[in-house]
Amino acid sequence: MPAYDHSLSTGFEVVDRWSGGVGWLAHPDETGERVSHAIAADDGLWLVDPVDAEGIDDLLAEYGDVTGVAVLSNYHARDADAFANRHDVAVHVPRWMDRVEERIDVPVERTDEVLGSAGFETTAVEPLSLYKAVVAYRPADGTLIVPDLLSSGSGYPVGDERVGVMLGSRLFPPREVFAEIEPERILFGHGRGVFEAADEALDDALDGARRRLPRALVANFGTNLRLFVSSMVD
Repeated sequence: MPAYDHSLSTGFEVVDRWSGGVGWLAHPDETGERVSHAIAADDGLWLVDPVDAEGIDDLLAEYGDVTGVAVLSNYHARDADAFANRHDVAVHVPRWMDRVEERIDVPVERTDEVLGSAGFETTAVEPLSLYKAVVAYRPADGTLIVPDLLSSGSGYPVGDERVGVMLGSRLFPPREVFAEIEPERILFGHGRGVFEAADEALDDALDGARRRLPRALVANFGTNLRLFVSSMVD
């Protein structure tokens, strides 16, 4: 099983679906579980950290015309340029975020409103010194998007956790980032979203992060190391 599969996917699996959008897993067999999202907004459909797959545009057409591509992590350039070229839209990147521009073949639009007028409030985070990302929250419908800091996927949760904190952030969990947030759903850059009692899952992840650190080190260190090395050479 590859850490990350960079071949063009010949299929995809829909893993998150709600009235306001959809999420898909382009390579269901990869350890890194890269999930992409399409978010419906008043100004059109926003693609978040997308990974390409054959037939994906038919799925997107169910939700409207693509108005922009947003990259929320400096390690999530993914296939942003392929989507931007096909839909003739811009790739939006936070002004302060590095590493993205040199990994895609289209110009980027540097902006403070990385999701346009979609109604998201954004918070800059650096969970590790090499990672820079944006956590996005839309109060109108309780949609929370977390690219790297939290996940339901491989290398994050332990025990009964439905959401896990990034291993390197468990000792000092990022409570302040989520202090005023009560999500109805949590969408991740890695792993399936949480749609039931999302606020409780978030509270449990943060409250138990440090206490469960020893268990997480034993269970997830190897997976984290493998994914880290793979992301560094990408």
